[in-house]
Amino acid sequence: MSTQVSEEVREALHEGRPVVALESTIIAHGLPRPRNLKVAQELEDLVREGGAVPATIAVLDGVARVGLDPAALARIAEDPSVRKLGQRDLAPALAAGVSGATTVSATTWLADAVGIRIFATGGLGGVHREWAETQDESADLRLLAQVGVTVVCAGVKSILDVPATLQRLETLGVTVVGYGTDMFPGFYLSSSGEGVDWTVRTPAGVAALMRAQDELGGPCAALVVGNPVPRERQLDPALHDRVLAAGLAAAREKSITGQAVTPFLLEYLTVHTEGASLEANLAAVRGNVLLAARVAAAYHGG
Repeated sequence: MSTQVSEEVREALHEGRPVVALESTIIAHGLPRPRNLKVAQELEDLVREGGAVPATIAVLDGVARVGLDPAALARIAEDPSVRKLGQRDLAPALAAGVSGATTVSATTWLADAVGIRIFATGGLGGVHREWAETQDESADLRLLAQVGVTVVCAGVKSILDVPATLQRLETLGVTVVGYGTDMFPGFYLSSSGEGVDWTVRTPAGVAALMRAQDELGGPCAALVVGNPVPRERQLDPALHDRVLAAGLAAAREKSITGQAVTPFLLEYLTVHTEGASLEANLAAVRGNVLLAARVAAAYHGG
């Protein structure tokens, strides 16, 4: 596979120092320009603040890049032709020589391929509402059952069927824990209303769990650490529920289905909450990135 690992990331991995993978879809497709580049730089700074090396992942001109220099980061943020790439899209993108931002599934897969153990993101994909009719399920879930990566996230996107997603993760053998909470986070919201079986309260606790996974061996699967957005930074729950219901109705009215549903609903929430959902998302991402860096430091520090 045509993969280029930056010198900084390569040296850190070789020396056993902490590295945190970051996705690039939020930069290219999740935020308005020019704020997206500032956020991308901020997230990398937060990783360093937490004691780890950032490895933002993307595909540029048919080359998978693990760790981006400033010029590459700016290109992902500013080039409107950058595509959105899931894991299934990587081979076609490399063969065609195109550029793309990596989603959770693609980022996790590439991180695992080069030996990065920690990945920070906003919210995971999952089982879509009305799954019985659409059979629509994110590729994130299958990938999480195949890679030995710890994923720090704010739960799954609240536009999805959260109980069904948790059930699917259980079926796939993916361990899910709450960070400082016994409730699974709700992406924009501190709680989804669904409980978790296990709670960890410190970065060292997460690192100990990772080492226990290492010692057990057996089938490879991710560890999902649900880190809730601070309650004072969450989207107002009543506003969230009201706007989401309206967005779901609008999607049905416009016959929006498949992969188009998620971006439509996220944009609908941003517009109809006057940007409040975007700010809650960013608050969650910042917290996840800093926690992931601290977990990586604790894991590699022994």
